[in-house]
Amino acid sequence: MSAGLRSGQVAEAAGVNIQTLRYYERRGLLAEPERSNGGHRLYDEDAVTALRVIKAAQRLGFTLEEVAELLEAGSHRHGRPVAGLQDRAAAKLVEVDAKIADLTIIRTALAAAVAAGCDDLTLCASSACCPIPFTDLAEENRHAGPCC
Repeated sequence: MSAGLRSGQVAEAAGVNIQTLRYYERRGLLAEPERSNGGHRLYDEDAVTALRVIKAAQRLGFTLEEVAELLEAGSHRHGRPVAGLQDRAAAKLVEVDAKIADLTIIRTALAAAVAAGCDDLTLCASSACCPIPFTDLAEENRHAGPCC
């Protein structure tokens, strides 16, 4: 191979650092590149695309292990059936919806704490009128005084 992109060029084009590039190679997410006569790694444009795909999948919430499985499933399209993007995206969507529901509850509690003027975690924990959900768990030292 006489022409190709060096590590720094690939990393810059894909928006990652060189350590990330090498880490993905070690994890098997990115094919090991050919080498120049001088021993320099030389990548083709597909490496940039692969890095962008990996980073996009991570932004969508997929772990590197899940990304590796998706890449593997994509490479076996003509072989045995493997759960591909549709199934895995549907499962990830369920996870995201659950996280959104949890975050909505957290946001509601925090907004109520801010609106109530809560300023002392220990005092709030022992106050029956504190809107933070842990007030139900505080079994001792409840008082009926002003909230937080």
